[in-house]
Amino acid sequence: MNPIIRILAFFSSLLAASFSSAADYPAPTEGDFTVRDFKFTSGETLPELHLHYRTVGKSEKDAQGGTTNAVLIMHGTTGSGAQFVPRPEFADQLFAKDQPLDATKFFIILPDGIGHGKSSKPSDGMRAKFPHYGYLDMVEAQYRLLTEGLGVNHARLVMGTSMGGMHTWLWGELHSDFMDALMPLASLPTQISGRNRAWRRMIIDAIRNDPAWKGGEYKTQPASLQTAAVMLWFMSSNPVLRQKDAPTLAKTDEVLDKFVDGIVKSDDANNVLYALEASRDYDPGPNLEKIRAPLLAINSADDLINPPELGILEREIKRVPHGRAIVIPTSDKTRGHGSHTIAALWKDQLVELLKETEQGH
Repeated sequence: MNPIIRILAFFSSLLAASFSSAADYPAPTEGDFTVRDFKFTSGETLPELHLHYRTVGKSEKDAQGGTTNAVLIMHGTTGSGAQFVPRPEFADQLFAKDQPLDATKFFIILPDGIGHGKSSKPSDGMRAKFPHYGYLDMVEAQYRLLTEGLGVNHARLVMGTSMGGMHTWLWGELHSDFMDALMPLASLPTQISGRNRAWRRMIIDAIRNDPAWKGGEYKTQPASLQTAAVMLWFMSSNPVLRQKDAPTLAKTDEVLDKFVDGIVKSDDANNVLYALEASRDYDPGPNLEKIRAPLLAINSADDLINPPELGILEREIKRVPHGRAIVIPTSDKTRGHGSHTIAALWKDQLVELLKETEQGH
């Protein structure tokens, strides 16, 4: 298959799609899996690494004992598996009956990555003494969760949004025979660099250089967490939507203050710091030819974190043996980087990918 970048000019069927009014899929089941003496790439070891997860649907195996219907979906930086359910624009569009990932047919796995959600993280007590994990560690932990914790030995699909999209590229390289298909959303198959590195450094430096951080031993959240929140707000959407939501100086301050307040109340500076530093070992570039499964990368034209004008996706997808890529054009339905969670924008492409790879299923 020759890889093709398609700048889609018209998404009429997708943009006209309306969200389901109520969830029509089985309730998620939550669980925890513990990996003992987990060794990180940094050389550090954690006696017990706790991995939290949610599953929707039931696992199925063929006569040879191979898992036939597992779908792994990975979240973004500072997120968790909880961000996908219940969520009309994502879960209802994908997991409901007769939708692309109908939970009566698929076994959907939504893990909390290391350092995120209810999995082991700095704020649990170790603070800045928590092992310095990277994306390679996160993918290894996900693999062990699936294989050792859930008994899944093969995936019908591996996909993820943002950081989860980056993890998807790594999954394709590190476990090339594990899945039938890959779908990274809102990501690029290259080392973090340029503006993408710069905004992360701004947050990292703000926290580490904040006297109130106290080497991670603060009693109350340092003011630098507010800086982190502002940068996350700035980078996560597109200018048109931000202007629409905040058309005046006063309204902008109101919207921004509300967002920042929510982050400060619900997040933790050490967790944010570690989550952003974790991207330091992300570099799928040298091994893209090792990806064997069909891969469909989907980005949006208004993504400030992964802007299409860089030409990186168009260049690198040519090296993926069975890869293709799509850039969704800017519209009143896209949400900048956050378009990755608006399934109506891209779920027809997911259907096509699943059909292309359904042999034997």
